Amino acid sequence: MDIAAKNDRTIVDALYRHLKTKPDALAYRSKDAQLSFADLERATNQIANALVAMKVGRGDRVACLSKHHLPCVLLTLAACKVGAVCMPVNWRLAAGELDYILRHGKAKLLLADQSFVTGVAKNLAATTLQSLQKMVCTEGPEGEVAGFADWYGSHADRFTMIPSELDDAALQLYSSGTTGLPKGVVLSHRGLLSTSRTVSHDWGFGADCVLGNPLPTFHVAGMTMLLLTLYTGGQTSAYSDFEPAVFLDNVAAHGITHAFLVPAMLLFMLQTPDAGKRDYSTLQLIAYGGSPISERVLEDSMRLFQCDFLQVYGLTEVSGPATFLCQQDHRDAATRPELLRSAGKPIGGARLRIVDPVTRETLPEGATGEVWIETERNLLEYWRDPKATVAVFPEGRNANGGWFHSGDGGYLKDGYLFIHDRIKDMIISGRREHLSSRDRKRSHEAPRCCRRRHHWCARSHLGESVKACVVLKPGGHLQERELIDWMRERLAHYKCPKSVDFVDTMPRNPTGKLLKRVLREPYWQGKERAIG
Repeated sequence: MDIAAKNDRTIVDALYRHLKTKPDALAYRSKDAQLSFADLERATNQIANALVAMKVGRGDRVACLSKHHLPCVLLTLAACKVGAVCMPVNWRLAAGELDYILRHGKAKLLLADQSFVTGVAKNLAATTLQSLQKMVCTEGPEGEVAGFADWYGSHADRFTMIPSELDDAALQLYSSGTTGLPKGVVLSHRGLLSTSRTVSHDWGFGADCVLGNPLPTFHVAGMTMLLLTLYTGGQTSAYSDFEPAVFLDNVAAHGITHAFLVPAMLLFMLQTPDAGKRDYSTLQLIAYGGSPISERVLEDSMRLFQCDFLQVYGLTEVSGPATFLCQQDHRDAATRPELLRSAGKPIGGARLRIVDPVTRETLPEGATGEVWIETERNLLEYWRDPKATVAVFPEGRNANGGWFHSGDGGYLKDGYLFIHDRIKDMIISGRREHLSSRDRKRSHEAPRCCRRRHHWCARSHLGESVKACVVLKPGGHLQERELIDWMRERLAHYKCPKSVDFVDTMPRNPTGKLLKRVLREPYWQGKERAIG
């Protein structure tokens, strides 16, 4: 990595570095567009001038509701140039959720795809539409909504960036809201630069590398991958929609060397006709994360692509990655298969500890508790939510970013992290056993979907007990006692449900994640407090 990169103080500084040495080199490409570093500079200067014209400045938020990577990275960098912050928004959200985020973020501008513009205008509350000073469309004019390029194209292509510091806000992403209202996670230039440095070093991603990026920009991985290639001077080959066959073809066509994928994408590529007949010789590394991967999918992927693999564990709140299960670990898995069950070791100066969620005592190796993470990549704050910010740093902040409590349950062994469950899904029994909902996942032929819930019982002094919420398969028949007895034959009794509710569906958000807060609500009505 260029020594000059160590002096970057904002995510935009990388652009200025590359303008001096290779202004005409390709930075980003998608199906419909290509941008050199010089193109990037001209367009972001024009957008910055357009933002200043509408009085967007330091601390203001601008929102992006788009499947397309290039408009989003343009708006992100332009916002940074004027001291504002871009908010990529999940385009799968329902109208009410989108309305909440735009109001919560106090966005002054909304950049949206053509397919979303009509729905936004129709479904947002009148007060939200009034608070938006401007809405523009990524692909071109749509009714009364101006096209993005038309909106900024008449402005000057020179702009002097408003000075920013390492600990200023650079990006705001929203949590999925499965356990409460979505939170605006504010990430700093320091944290995002740290992610780029760490990933480029540990992945071997340099200026001559090409990243295939099919991940959405509303996800921390999608955005940090866009910033990674900017940081190094490499290229991004971006995909608004993931089409397995197209991605596989482009490995050779675009010379893709690295990719970050979720396990489902790997599975879809394995199932693509003639997947084994394509050229993958440029591939150096595939990173994966976001959800558990089966050993079969991983082994088949390693066999097909014949490149290094690396697993990522992280969170939006830590600017992306916290641990890597590195390339050598995957090679060693042939003789040490247990490594593949690990999330790897902390990276980029991060430190981990496992903490008892009740006493907040640090637990010994092998004991399961909550994963706490200390890193300079920790979030600055939850936007407009100081109580939530304080709550996730129980010991306060320190020079290394403070100990952030992740909400994930796990344990450490020989320096490796093993993720066990979400802490809110762990049951704290009177025996002080911390029970994971994964401990209770077993296969019974009748349920189609089963979620273990825990709820506080006023008559019990033991703490929390287990409740199962179950969706039966069509035509399935199962009695409460039958399921409890079946599980007690297979698990320790304290891990088994004390009661069962049969429900028609599980509440989920538009991305498919279980809305735990909605599932819990009926069981806490009238209670003074909810344990868990």
